[in-house]
Amino acid sequence: MIKKSKFYYVCDMMDKNLLSFLEGYVTDRRKQKFKEVLDQRTRHFTVVLENIFQPHNASAVIRSCDIFGVQDVYSIEDYNINKVSRRVAKGSQQWITLNRYKEDGNNAVTCFKDLKDKGYQIIATTPHTDSCILSDFDITKKTAFVFGSEKEGVSDYVKKHADGFLKIPMVGFTESLNISVAAAITLHDVTSRMKLQKNDWQLEDNEKEVLYTEWIEKSIKNLDKLKKHYQKENKAE
Repeated sequence: MIKKSKFYYVCDMMDKNLLSFLEGYVTDRRKQKFKEVLDQRTRHFTVVLENIFQPHNASAVIRSCDIFGVQDVYSIEDYNINKVSRRVAKGSQQWITLNRYKEDGNNAVTCFKDLKDKGYQIIATTPHTDSCILSDFDITKKTAFVFGSEKEGVSDYVKKHADGFLKIPMVGFTESLNISVAAAITLHDVTSRMKLQKNDWQLEDNEKEVLYTEWIEKSIKNLDKLKKHYQKENKAE
């Protein structure tokens, strides 16, 4: 079963007057910040977290996604539930679209199907013999990077069905990186190169509108009360 973030489903046909009404309860500075951030958001790359055990690791990855402009995170939760640590995430979880797959027995299968339907190639991050070195990775293709659990890494299912493998070269005695560090290094590299080499990495206008509306709503404490007030006033007219 897939569970998406509370505010993921926003009606494309939302009353523009209602949006204008709600914008009146958000500062101009905040609205401008939303627009600036949306201009740097992308769905060209996305991240898949598979059975991450430590909440601080998953939360740190979500924070990195926000920092580097990656809008979507997919979470496969077969036996480890993704619990966000507010202390680590620093509020970034509010602005990321978290797609959670759990409780249906075929979480990875369902997740991968959804990603494929959206045009993503699936790249497993693992020191596989056929792994591509990060600096050589082709950033032109729409890609979902899979990061596995802290101890085992990505599952056999992921290894079997991935379109390719990626690794970060290491020259020290330690042969592995913490998952959150690996994700941050990967996202910094690929998003930096993406912005230099591609012209079509940004969100579509309609995607920006949906997210902008979400973020406006998330910024208002008494949202339901304000909506009821708006509906009452407009019904009276």
